[in-house]
Amino acid sequence: MEETESTDAAMKKLFLITNCILLAVGNCGGPLIMRLYFLRGGSRIWFSSWLETGGWPIILLPLLASYIRRRSANPGAALLHIKPRLFAAAAAIGVLTGLDDYLYAYGVSKLPVSTTTLLVATQLAFTAAFAFLVVGQRFTAYSVNAVVLLTVGPVVLGLHSSGDRPEGEGDREYWVGFFMTLAAAALYGLILPLVELAYKSAKQEVTYTLVMEMQLVMCFFATAFCTVGMIINNDFQVISREAREYQLGETKYYLVVVWNAIIWQCFYLGAIGVIFYSSSLLSAIIIHVLFPLTQTLAIIFYHESFPAEKGVAFFLALWGFTSYFVGEIRYNNDNNNNKNIPTTVVQSHHLET
Repeated sequence: MEETESTDAAMKKLFLITNCILLAVGNCGGPLIMRLYFLRGGSRIWFSSWLETGGWPIILLPLLASYIRRRSANPGAALLHIKPRLFAAAAAIGVLTGLDDYLYAYGVSKLPVSTTTLLVATQLAFTAAFAFLVVGQRFTAYSVNAVVLLTVGPVVLGLHSSGDRPEGEGDREYWVGFFMTLAAAALYGLILPLVELAYKSAKQEVTYTLVMEMQLVMCFFATAFCTVGMIINNDFQVISREAREYQLGETKYYLVVVWNAIIWQCFYLGAIGVIFYSSSLLSAIIIHVLFPLTQTLAIIFYHESFPAEKGVAFFLALWGFTSYFVGEIRYNNDNNNNKNIPTTVVQSHHLET
């Protein structure tokens, strides 16, 4: 029995690490390739937001593999696990995700990277607050320290952005982009705990296959929401012309578009996978600890400067991330010790996952 539990724990850690990697790829690559789209002549905000979830058919491949495996073991296995209750929750969250995609894409199109990073950094505080309200997330001194450090780090990173307004951009455009990005951070800070709440209230066994099905539904409805925006804004009629006029050439335009969709799928699947195997707070912390890395990649690919503020932010991010995992290790050790003292009631400092 102990050997089985040990194997299950090891598999859970493996899947958690895999989803952390997917989240890292999407979190770092998504903003960079979206920025590339706008920097080289792309201008369609609804189309750019559509690409954030438009790669949802990719999820059909692992779902098909899962179904084939289930059918081989049980010929009567159902095609889908998701039930109407969870489907409706995923659809609603998907519409919110579509709105968040548009808000974020608008901000990226109007603001410099440093300002966008500063504003998106507030997402961690929103996630922490909404996680407390929605799923009753409890905090330890370590997790609170991580939230503070990971919020302060990107704030320091953005302190040099005062004179970084894009040339030729008016006050109105700048401030609309500013508040759009802030709204995107707040909305995604709500979405992560809502996903966790959907898992907890699903009234059915939540497996990773079900997680992928939920991801598929969320992305489908988010894409449908953005498709309506594209139709109203006549984006479909403009794409071919934009491709011909793209600074990197028509072929590379479509490569940027395709990879945009693929990389953002890594982000969303990784995010909800981390929530499934851990918590919405850990998902938010991973997103934020990668901000300095995203900045470093921007320096390499877009030749941006690296002032002292970025070094300080990188240090604070590593400190915050370490703080979180030290707390997790101490909690796990306390749990293991408590199992050996069955007659003693011990008050744990558990960070609920």
